[in-house]
Amino acid sequence: MTTPTAFIAPPNTAITVIAAYYWVDTMARGSVPCTALQGGVDSDGHTIYVGRAYHAGDWLPAKVIPGKNVAYVAYNGEEIAVDRYQVLCEQQFDWVPCSGSGIPPDAVEGGRTSDGEPLYIGRAYHEGSHTVGKVHPSHGVCYIPYNYKEIAYPDYEILVLRH
Repeated sequence: MTTPTAFIAPPNTAITVIAAYYWVDTMARGSVPCTALQGGVDSDGHTIYVGRAYHAGDWLPAKVIPGKNVAYVAYNGEEIAVDRYQVLCEQQFDWVPCSGSGIPPDAVEGGRTSDGEPLYIGRAYHEGSHTVGKVHPSHGVCYIPYNYKEIAYPDYEILVLRH
């Protein structure tokens, strides 16, 4: 199942909608769509894709590694492996430098906490890995899942829609 971006037009309005991105339900041991957004490269050379997964009541940005048949989320100080997730598709994005809680207006929301705070898609370099994580605005950092831990970076890149 895909989850497209949404737009609601006023009644009797003619519109043309071009979805900038959509999410595709995926499972471990499956392939990612050819339009999946590459987010980085792991320290062992595996390609990392941008994803999200539902865990402990939150929708969390995830790093998806098809070569390892798994995706990971950063949660409560840990790197959590998940086998059901969604992959972000289409290629109309840019990565821009960011720090702290200064979220650009076109940042891509990758999930929400159980209390409704938006989480954005970020990435950072760590020990030879360019890895995808979650930007938690109220914490002022990007958390990446790596080596069974959740690691915080105050300076990171954030995913934004290209115009």
